[in-house]
Amino acid sequence: MNYCMQEMYHVHHTTGSNFPVQPIDYYMHTDESQGYSSCDAQLLHNNACMEQAWVTNQPYISSYPGNVLKSEFCNMDMALNHYQQTEYFADGKADFSHIQWTPGSPKKGYIPSYLDKDELCVVCGDKATGYHYRCITCEGCKGFFRRTIQKNLHPSYACKYEGKCIIDKVTRNQCQECRFKKCIAVGMATDLVLDDGKRLAKRKLIEENRERKRRDEMQKTVWSKPDPSQEEWELIRVVTEAHVTTNAQGSHWKQKRKFLPEDIGQAPIVNAPEGSKVDIEAFSQFTKIITPAITRVVDFAKKLPMFCELPCEDQIILLKGCCMEIMSLRAAVRYDPESETLTLNGEMAVTRGQLKNGGLGVVSDAIFDLGVSLSSFNLDDSEVALLQAVILMSSDRPGLASVERIEKFQEQFLLAFEHYINYRKHNVSHFWPKLLMKVTDLRMIGACHASRFLHMKVECPTELFPPLFLEVFED
Repeated sequence: MNYCMQEMYHVHHTTGSNFPVQPIDYYMHTDESQGYSSCDAQLLHNNACMEQAWVTNQPYISSYPGNVLKSEFCNMDMALNHYQQTEYFADGKADFSHIQWTPGSPKKGYIPSYLDKDELCVVCGDKATGYHYRCITCEGCKGFFRRTIQKNLHPSYACKYEGKCIIDKVTRNQCQECRFKKCIAVGMATDLVLDDGKRLAKRKLIEENRERKRRDEMQKTVWSKPDPSQEEWELIRVVTEAHVTTNAQGSHWKQKRKFLPEDIGQAPIVNAPEGSKVDIEAFSQFTKIITPAITRVVDFAKKLPMFCELPCEDQIILLKGCCMEIMSLRAAVRYDPESETLTLNGEMAVTRGQLKNGGLGVVSDAIFDLGVSLSSFNLDDSEVALLQAVILMSSDRPGLASVERIEKFQEQFLLAFEHYINYRKHNVSHFWPKLLMKVTDLRMIGACHASRFLHMKVECPTELFPPLFLEVFED
């Protein structure tokens, strides 16, 4: 009778196909989660530790190098599971003194924490790996019991020795009937073995749980980033208050806005591309609200203690540099997707075409695109306020004297801003870097408006330009 000699001793080996033999924990799974049925066929055929019911009268082909195994053990007709028979061993014990043992430490697999150290399988006495079908067993007996029930093999099992075989880790493969009877005797539950449909459903559930756990771990990693410190909360409070008190109409802008009449600035000037010529009527409407809009940006800056610490010359440079950018941001966060309008200064709702023909030209497209993009960010007042503060404290404005101080102030705003984003826990992936990219968009809007301003001065009468408008945007 041929049998798997790997149950008897530990050797180092390679397979005929040079397929690497995996450690025992590669094939270990909990109850019905995977099992051998889900393993690749090549893995199973190359796994020296895989228990098999070898067919008799077939030559045993050893995959072990050298003469580690003695050839007579590969062709024995004697069943080793009957060592208790006195006709084989006078003292009832097997003599293994002639076997070549290969030195080396046994491979260690995963052992659950609830098991005592070196707990043994209640069926064969091998090292147990956990509770399987209500009993503490090894992987081998777990797999044998599962396959027997799933394939209904036990009716075909037959013992050659009147059902009196001793089952241990050496003899367990030689008598399937006695091994199965012992599984039942120690309490292994047949009703816990799942059929193919239930096993696949459980496997799917386990995979879903693993995927959910993986996502939770990733989310936990994201959420483990620090929230604002006490000093940062105070800074956020000051910045938010500065924004709220200088932002026209506040959260009630939708109820208080007025739509610019459709006949104003809606169509381009005859024989001129859209935005290339300025609609004077639309431009005059915009200039009526530009002065209070600029004033509110100045008031916002003056409410920030850091800004007030800077020299007056630097304050002027920062305000002239950021004014259009902050006004564009305040308009963009008031984009209404239903009417496809922006609300300027909290009171005048305009379409893309009206803003374009009213003097801004291609700059209006950039502001509207920013509004569409920011609509998915769901920014609150504190986030808009901190974004404005970061834009205000831009140390690369030409002519600044206190560059290092301004850089330091901006870093403080950025750090508080980032920690506040962590606190808010937005559902948008990579929210923080995406939001910082909007600063670049706003800087581009400011640069484009500077060149557009020269075009407006050519197209529009000088008397239509408010003094503060000229003071801020003229060089």
